[in-house]
Amino acid sequence: MSHNTFGHLFRVTTWGESHGPALGCVVDGCPPGIRFTVADIQAELDRRRPGQSRFVTQRREPDQVKVLSGVVADEAHPDTLVTTGTPISMMIENVDQRSKDYGEIAQQYRPGHADYAYDVKYGVRDYRGGGRSSARETAARVAAGALARKVVPGLVVRGALVAMGEKEIDRDNWNWGFVESGDNPFFTPDPASVAVFADYLDEVRKAGSSVGALIEIVAEGVPAGLGAPVYAKLDQDIASNLMSINAVKGVEIGDGFATARMTGEENADEMRIGNDGKPLFLANHAGGILGGISTGQPVVARFAVKPTSSILTPRRSVDVEGKEVDVRTKGRHDPCVGIRAVPIGEAMVACAIADHYLRHRGQTGR
Repeated sequence: MSHNTFGHLFRVTTWGESHGPALGCVVDGCPPGIRFTVADIQAELDRRRPGQSRFVTQRREPDQVKVLSGVVADEAHPDTLVTTGTPISMMIENVDQRSKDYGEIAQQYRPGHADYAYDVKYGVRDYRGGGRSSARETAARVAAGALARKVVPGLVVRGALVAMGEKEIDRDNWNWGFVESGDNPFFTPDPASVAVFADYLDEVRKAGSSVGALIEIVAEGVPAGLGAPVYAKLDQDIASNLMSINAVKGVEIGDGFATARMTGEENADEMRIGNDGKPLFLANHAGGILGGISTGQPVVARFAVKPTSSILTPRRSVDVEGKEVDVRTKGRHDPCVGIRAVPIGEAMVACAIADHYLRHRGQTGR
């Protein structure tokens, strides 16, 4: 069991390492007849791509995707690809590796990283950028998530950074249109927070340190009825997908941990009959999922990303020979890895919903 695959019917296997020649994914179970372009995939990868501002790692990777299998070209529209129902393989080449940056820590375990745990498990590790444990692997997930968005008709998945370290957005200023604007390097929905985040992160970066972040993902157009009441809950699989992202230490659905401080009256998502004759929810504390099954409301999930462990401040650790050492991590790293986690979180939620959509269709026939 290599544990490089997630999903049941929409199954994604990722491969490759941070400093290998390439990385990619194989998507198996995608229905035939799904239409997309390489530009659709590339657009999502460009949002995750490093080196786009001074607030992220300066590794220069174009992240150009190549679709290798599982599609045929539409004769009338050559740029459009049509899935054939067979495994879809996508590849992204690495072009800006600097393995020499990691030479000093080849025999040392970086505190906060997976170095020691990985070595204990496998007896060997790729110290260059973390190898398989590197967040570089998430580029393949974003490619798969771009395809997953096409599987569910009308599905829209959007994400935003809602807190960075001790700084939070003002939710009264929430503007989805601003998230993707050119003047917003943080994926924040609050225009007023850009200057605050910029000044704050500049101080952190200059100090050679890092901070964490809180990301919110909202999926709209999710059909009611996806999921199951016990071992295939939709929120269970969303949480599992989000927890699999590097540096994620917590996930909540809907109001999440805040519900522990609510009363039953406050937490209840009361209902009335809407103008269309269908139930109308008066609140969405549950985040669009009740009893593990989607209600048709927006699915809302948040996840916490820890501070980047690669910092310039020396930290106490040990080496492979059991000697005590001080480790100072060189190289190019994100002072807040949560910034680029936004499109990754979107991709993982999209994959979970696409998988449940196909499972629901397979079980109920609708």
